[in-house]
Amino acid sequence: MHARALAPLLGASLLLAACSGGSPAAPGDDGGPGGGGGGGGTSGLGPGASLGGRRPFPADNAWNRDVSGDPVDPASSTLLAACGGLDRGLHPDFGTVWNGAPNGIPYVVVAGSQGKVPVTFYYDRESDPGPYPVPPNAPVEGGSSGTGDRHVLVVDRDSWKLYELFDARPVDGGQSWTAGSGAVFDLNSNALRPEGWTSADAAGLPIFPGLVRYDEAVEQREIRHALRFTCPTTRRAYVHPARHFASSRTEATLPPMGMRVRLKAGFDVSGFPPAVQVILNAMKKHGMLLADNGSAWYVSGAPDPRWSDDELATLRSVRGRDFEVVQMGAVVTQ
Repeated sequence: MHARALAPLLGASLLLAACSGGSPAAPGDDGGPGGGGGGGGTSGLGPGASLGGRRPFPADNAWNRDVSGDPVDPASSTLLAACGGLDRGLHPDFGTVWNGAPNGIPYVVVAGSQGKVPVTFYYDRESDPGPYPVPPNAPVEGGSSGTGDRHVLVVDRDSWKLYELFDARPVDGGQSWTAGSGAVFDLNSNALRPEGWTSADAAGLPIFPGLVRYDEAVEQREIRHALRFTCPTTRRAYVHPARHFASSRTEATLPPMGMRVRLKAGFDVSGFPPAVQVILNAMKKHGMLLADNGSAWYVSGAPDPRWSDDELATLRSVRGRDFEVVQMGAVVTQ
């Protein structure tokens, strides 16, 4: 489940069509034009398309940083306990199909020639104005009739930009869209949202870079970025790289948006299926960023019909006590 500031608490559910290929894009390298932390092969087109190893954002971006050697926050145990308890297991909030719709937050990869359409926002003061290159049949989280957060994520592989919408709804067959909020990210840049601004996510973060994706976990056999997760109750505060809070609670024992947790280095991953080992190793190296209010220890990913739900379910044996909070910087409360 995901929640939004300035909007009702909404449940999670999910969507995605079968992955499709497309014309290749030139590979990108770290820091180079179109690279976005790249180092990889070619990107496809369509819902759930592979990025061929390209990584959003520069190598030194907060999403991509190696935090395995960072110190532990002094309040680690207290903050972990506040996120649903130390004995609560991880929940893979993605997979194949759940409740009649593809399970996860879907995305679609488009070419730079994709036509842009106008988007009208309910919360336009903190939204990047359109038009957005959203295809008429873009996958919507939860499906076309979904009642949850209805995220729409669009990756422009040629311009290397990311367009994200919350509570997205097509108008006139997708000739235009309405949405609660929207954000545009240059995937070659480390630029953040303006201070205090939301995005299509409560913490003001991009969603796509934090998803567990099939093309990385199974095809590339490596996830080179932090993941996205949720906690039931957060604090009226945020830490870098988050830019927005979504709570009225002020207790210092509650986690702020943007808090990063890391799977302990000594946690033995050897008994897990190969794809799950990849996910757990990413949690050790890059950690997970708290991005929204939601169910305890829900880990976000993109749906794909090729996932093994039984294998992903082994994540449930990983408990809150197996993590530690990476030492946080300045906590913003205003």
